[in-house]
Amino acid sequence: MKESDIAYIAGLFDGEGSVSYKQYMRKRKGAKKAYPTWQIRLEIAMTDESVLLWVTEVLGVGTMGPRKVRPGRKKQWRWRCSHRDAYFVCLLIWPFAHTKLPKIQQIIDHYSDKTKDNVVDLEYYKLTKKRMI
Repeated sequence: MKESDIAYIAGLFDGEGSVSYKQYMRKRKGAKKAYPTWQIRLEIAMTDESVLLWVTEVLGVGTMGPRKVRPGRKKQWRWRCSHRDAYFVCLLIWPFAHTKLPKIQQIIDHYSDKTKDNVVDLEYYKLTKKRMI
């Protein structure tokens, strides 16, 4: 991955992206009570499909697809990733992020405590993920 590509993605993310980092109570189907659940997600939504295809290809994580829009509006596309994938993307874009930096830092802090003894190299992670598909 080129540093210029990562910097571009970080800028794109600062302008068009969103970070979701929150905990809420969720009752799962068939469960008797609600349990605390983390929502950790990165998203970029825009009308240019080719840019999001490129982002997906460069990062090697996340999913991309059409986003529901009201009738009469231009079609939008959305790239998103969650949890561990979001953590690795945050590690990549952290040096270049500005607007979304506080939320990105929260995600990094959330996972860094859990991975100190179990650090995974990003390239290794992407290779093993592709083999599973």
